[in-house]
Amino acid sequence: MTGTATTGTTTVGAAAAGRVLDATPAAADGPEYVTEPVAYDAILLAGFGGPEGQDDVIPFLRNVTRGRGIPEERLEEVAHHYRHFGGVSPINDQNRELKAALQAELASRGIDLPVLWGNRNWDPYLKDALNEANERGFTKVIAIATSAYSSYSSCRQYREDFAIALEETGLEGTIQIDKVRQFFDHPGFVEPFIEGVRDALAEVQRKVPGIDPATEIEILFSTHSIPSSDAAKSGPAERGFGEGGAYAAQHLAVAEVVAQAATDGVVTWQLVYQSRSGPPSMPWLEPDINDAIAELPAKGVRAVIIVPLGFVSDHMEVLWDLDNEAMETSEQNGLVAVRVPTPGTHHAYVKGLVDLVLERRDGVPVDQRPAMTGLGPWYDVCRPGCCENVRLGFKPAVAGLAP
Repeated sequence: MTGTATTGTTTVGAAAAGRVLDATPAAADGPEYVTEPVAYDAILLAGFGGPEGQDDVIPFLRNVTRGRGIPEERLEEVAHHYRHFGGVSPINDQNRELKAALQAELASRGIDLPVLWGNRNWDPYLKDALNEANERGFTKVIAIATSAYSSYSSCRQYREDFAIALEETGLEGTIQIDKVRQFFDHPGFVEPFIEGVRDALAEVQRKVPGIDPATEIEILFSTHSIPSSDAAKSGPAERGFGEGGAYAAQHLAVAEVVAQAATDGVVTWQLVYQSRSGPPSMPWLEPDINDAIAELPAKGVRAVIIVPLGFVSDHMEVLWDLDNEAMETSEQNGLVAVRVPTPGTHHAYVKGLVDLVLERRDGVPVDQRPAMTGLGPWYDVCRPGCCENVRLGFKPAVAGLAP
């Protein structure tokens, strides 16, 4: 691999400066938007991964937290969530379904692009997908990470793991990996949430006849909390997003679009966070969804619509933190609560992911790319220093300029 990883804010090797590691020629020089067509051989669907049995739970959690110094007793606390569901995370089956849906959508359009699937933290691993690509003679791969927003954990860590997988398989210089842009404001991702909030609003009104949407219903747009230091470093520094970085700004922008489209701006809303896992001494993004729910009755709110805005499918965090804990908190506070579906395999979402691949395959001009907020369309090639992990420093990463 070109360059050497360093810590802090030092760049990744002088030889890598101004170049994108293991990229196609169209992306190698790091343009913000790639408008040169690329004849890709395959799509790499990159998932987080999850355990598929009780014996998998602790090894999986060790994979996820490797290098973070998380004690075994904390892993056992988190393991309880998985053991509640038989030790099986829903995420792998969801990615199997998404892979099949993508293949069906591609076939319906007459597009011959195989879909390979690899995970960061569990079987099948990214290295397995790259070995399959190599065995089938694929050399140009376009990746879809199953995460829509910009932050270390939702973008750069995927890109680092692509680089690690290339190194582990010895396929650096053989397989080139590009990645579709972060799709937080692509219509394919946003429209299922608009539809879901409309349906949820109607459901609340059926359950509570005569309820006033303007004063007695609140929408909570929920996403995974991350360390405040990581949030501040999300997105390019020159964009000046402030303390919450691009991560918070993107969620706020999408939430505003969804609330306006689904309720004509009548229903009040707020962005909340869930699934915090760090030590109490480390600041994470707030407010926590359960704290926010507890404050609603004092405002005269009688019903809450919970929108898992930060998630592409019903991950364990959705099933446990929202369908279990947040629903319980709502009941304890006398609130009617309805949870909106994640995009999952909604046709608009699947179609949108294929459209994102075709953007890169066909080199679609920027002014022809759909984006539902003023923040997008996001960059094809991540900018230098984007989404730094301030605790671990920069590591080699594909699909972005060093560091």
